[in-house]
Amino acid sequence: MQKRALAIHDISCIGRCSLTVCLPILSAVGIETVVLPTAVLSTQTGGMTGFTFHDLTSEMTPITDHWKALGQTFDVIYSGYLGSLAQAKLVEDIICDFKREHSLVVVDPVMADNGEYYSLMTPEFTDEMRSLCKNADIITPNLTEAAFLLDRPYYPHPSEKEIEELLRGLAALGAKKVVITGVSFEGNSLGAAAYDSETGEISYAFTDRVNAIFHGTGDVFGSSLVASVMSGKKLSEAIRIAMDFTFRAIKRTLAAGTDLRFGVQFELELPYLMRELGVL
Repeated sequence: MQKRALAIHDISCIGRCSLTVCLPILSAVGIETVVLPTAVLSTQTGGMTGFTFHDLTSEMTPITDHWKALGQTFDVIYSGYLGSLAQAKLVEDIICDFKREHSLVVVDPVMADNGEYYSLMTPEFTDEMRSLCKNADIITPNLTEAAFLLDRPYYPHPSEKEIEELLRGLAALGAKKVVITGVSFEGNSLGAAAYDSETGEISYAFTDRVNAIFHGTGDVFGSSLVASVMSGKKLSEAIRIAMDFTFRAIKRTLAAGTDLRFGVQFELELPYLMRELGVL
């Protein structure tokens, strides 16, 4: 039976991130993808000025009330950027209303990077994201978000021991599985660390580091991670596939010489992901 996902993210009209990444990646591997936009922006925000932002909080409950009337449920619920504190509370209700007994809940606590909160985010988001993470099976913070969620100082280059302390600390918030992105133990590599609290396994996946800022790669990684887990891959294999897919998209973008503000060219790498997940 075809799997069905609910992706709760914003939508940037220009720029490969959030829903314009989630929808094609999940759909490409055969997962029916339903979307719940949290906000509409003219462009993604990284490196941009003058962008428009329209909060869709007032639309979310009427939309989900209609879905409830139709008896809808989902195999995976995947949340990302939330435009307000109220939306974080709404997502908790949505999880309760639409998950099945064996549904997978994935929360990307999008709020900060490089030791600072994103534009439009405030420290108050941390408490709401922490509460939301309690409802998740998998959470995927970056290093900054991991530190903020645990109320710890942010260090850009933590040791392996410190990473494993972060992983276990985050799992103690309630999620069974934790993935931290932006991990690096050597200057020429960058990757992700994962912890499965049910098996006790800690795993890592790395690719070569590219010294540039690529907007939307967290969403590319997260969406391909969700696709991999929903395709039956264990967490250690899922982070490898997601890292490789993201890195291939980065290399393709660099070769094309396009404006990095508009995201990475993941579209032509979808066949790789589909082959890895047995769709092709």
